[in-house]
Amino acid sequence: MKIFAHRGVSGHYPENTLLAIQAALDCHVHGIEIDVYAHDGELIVIHDRQLTRTTNATGNIEDYSHAALLEFDAGQGQRIPTLWQVLQLISNQAVLNIELKGHDTAHLLITTLERAKVELGTDWSTLLISSFHHPMLQQIKQLQPTLAIGALTANIPLNYCQFASELAAISVHCDRAFVDTAMVEDAHLRGLKIYVYTVNDQREALRLQALGVDGIFCNYPAEAADWF
Repeated sequence: MKIFAHRGVSGHYPENTLLAIQAALDCHVHGIEIDVYAHDGELIVIHDRQLTRTTNATGNIEDYSHAALLEFDAGQGQRIPTLWQVLQLISNQAVLNIELKGHDTAHLLITTLERAKVELGTDWSTLLISSFHHPMLQQIKQLQPTLAIGALTANIPLNYCQFASELAAISVHCDRAFVDTAMVEDAHLRGLKIYVYTVNDQREALRLQALGVDGIFCNYPAEAADWF
């Protein structure tokens, strides 16, 4: 069972911060999941468009300049990091699952990753790009077919995992409330991995393991390693 640290070790540290991501690296997890928005020509790592829940600011990210955004406190003195800073920190030590939020991030993501390959030595085989925005995933595969994508869903479609196959994804990322045996079997018949979010309970994790899922996203990855 693969364990992805959901927004870093977000159960103990401020989510999507370098502190939470370093803690995940210290746990030697398989993967780390983060969320990114495009802002002023750079990708910033934050889950919500609104700032209130995760920072000491109010309003939306587009209400502020890039410099102002990076000055806000994201918890325990942490700042909102950029994707570039995360790539520097992780440095191929774990799979990095980059979930694209908002719109029109495909070109900026590819530009950033191409630069990271040259300047940071980022190994694209350690990257997994996911989103609920399936047209954007399709755009990424058209622009850069070598990038691996994971298709997010919060339901069970009529044709199960057909949507992910049509996107040439390598994985389906499914809400724990909906995943069932039929969904898992369909994913595997199509050669897809199935990863489930967000699983913070041992009983739920063991239930999913029994269903045959390939991995979970968890806010407590160190604890999750002991569940199995």
